[in-house]
Amino acid sequence: MIKNIRNFCIIAHIDHGKSTLADRLLELTSTIEERKMKDQVLDSMDLERERGITIKMQPVRMDYKLDGKEYILNLIDTPGHVDFQYEVSRSLAAVEGVLLVVDATQGIQAQTLANLHLAIEQGLEIIPVINKIDMPAADPAKVEKEIKSLLGGDDEILRVSAKTGENVEKILKAVVEQLPAPKGSEGADTQVMIFDSMFDTYQGVLTHVRIMGGSLKRGDKIHLVGSMQNTEVLEVGTFMPERKTKDFLGSGEIGYLVTTAKDLSAVRVGDTIVSEKDIEKSEELRLPGYKEVKPMVFAGIYPKNTEEHMELRGAMGKINLNDASFVFEPERSDALGPGFRAGFLGLLHLDIIQERISREFDLEVIVTTPSVEYKVLLKDTKTLDIRRPQELPDPSVIEYIEEPWVAMEVVAPTEFVGSLMGLLQERRGVYLATEYLDESRIVLKYELPLSSILTDFYDKLKGASKGYASMAWEFKGYRQAPIVRMDIVIADSKEEALAQLIYEPDAQRTGRQIVARLKELLPRQMFVIKIQAAIGGSVIAGERLSAMRKDVTAKLYGGDITRKRKLLEKQKKGKKKMMASGKVDIPGNVYLDILKQG
Repeated sequence: MIKNIRNFCIIAHIDHGKSTLADRLLELTSTIEERKMKDQVLDSMDLERERGITIKMQPVRMDYKLDGKEYILNLIDTPGHVDFQYEVSRSLAAVEGVLLVVDATQGIQAQTLANLHLAIEQGLEIIPVINKIDMPAADPAKVEKEIKSLLGGDDEILRVSAKTGENVEKILKAVVEQLPAPKGSEGADTQVMIFDSMFDTYQGVLTHVRIMGGSLKRGDKIHLVGSMQNTEVLEVGTFMPERKTKDFLGSGEIGYLVTTAKDLSAVRVGDTIVSEKDIEKSEELRLPGYKEVKPMVFAGIYPKNTEEHMELRGAMGKINLNDASFVFEPERSDALGPGFRAGFLGLLHLDIIQERISREFDLEVIVTTPSVEYKVLLKDTKTLDIRRPQELPDPSVIEYIEEPWVAMEVVAPTEFVGSLMGLLQERRGVYLATEYLDESRIVLKYELPLSSILTDFYDKLKGASKGYASMAWEFKGYRQAPIVRMDIVIADSKEEALAQLIYEPDAQRTGRQIVARLKELLPRQMFVIKIQAAIGGSVIAGERLSAMRKDVTAKLYGGDITRKRKLLEKQKKGKKKMMASGKVDIPGNVYLDILKQG
């Protein structure tokens, strides 16, 4: 049986046709009835369909017949955006081969390279596929040359059109003939890898698994090695693509299982499941799992209605079960009340999580300005990890601060090299190398601070290349940087909620922008309001919001000018006194405007 199983996933740059190709494969294998067929059938979220991107990996089993033999093909459709690369890496650990899909009109892109490197590191068999050959702008010969220069060899590369179905049948044949069957046997000790999980309202935690050895069936007593929990299997099955129950899952198969475990934290992605009778040798049977994902971007998430704090906690816990790269911990803001400090892999990841909270759990949230994690080395040699300005200790005890840096690859036509290099250097990028994919396209390699690509970098990159450039990045480490805390002072009172950690050379420009915006937003008072941005004891930007003024001379109907002056002087003294002792009640919408994402 195991010799007839093939496990593979589809990897590619975003929008190169992965989901459409998966649709055609499902059609050709009659996995889905024609009347139930729709576009992006494996993209189960409305959000994925609306945005035209894959967010979650999705497994599906297909039955295929070739030369009179029946085969089980387990496909995992994966995301293409750099923010969801952790999904891709987990998929690769559950399969023996990949389809590397490249758009015939665009050629090799940055995420194509990144995903290819991941597959090579895992030692997987790679089947390259050129898609969209039906497009008028397609140049499959040129793309084939690019792929061969990357992979080497002179084997024929499949040219297909996922949209029309042309040559897609050849992919199924190549999967059977070129990819190896899984290793292991059903007689071996039970050894199961958890590669994903989700929460089902009725059944609780639904675990996506790859059987590495042995088998699983209903009623089996099992042990979760990482969380050291014992539980019982209530149901096993496969994805077709809807869940379909089976009598058992054998070695090499990919499917799901439902257990008696109801605690969300008990089921961890990357954990190993063994038989309860093998607890004593569980460490022996433990699989390597996945390297722990490190969130790169942090932001505060607060409920708009503070009474929904516990509902938000439950919603985020369920999303964390389904998305292991999303992490969170409680925090409290003076301005926004109780909430959570959450970690993400990038800004698109943050945007998707915010949207999922709103759609799936009907909760309105406030997301604060995203930031990165800094390392602060103190003079007593201790190191602190800082994600919020309020956590930064007094400058007198700080030796230096380090910020995260990333290695970036930008793929673009050669004509845009000048404008792209200018943009990267403007963002404090350090040039490493230039590689040529062919005579018309290059790969620019740079290292730059993560904080410099957090907000509008992607839009600027597309603008500098007229939409043709693509990028992929990976974390490289921490480097020393002149990071300072900038405080916002309103009416001589520091507003803790508006403090920011910023790059010192940019402090004055950022400070001016914030105080100018506050001048527009703050309601006028009966006294002049001083609005300042300060670093330590030094004011770097300031504005004054003029006072509302009553016409104290209106009651006068004549007389000497000195009477008017006397009243005006009295008013001036009163305003000065109010300014010295007055407090400003800042409306919630002002905090939101300054703190909100973007």
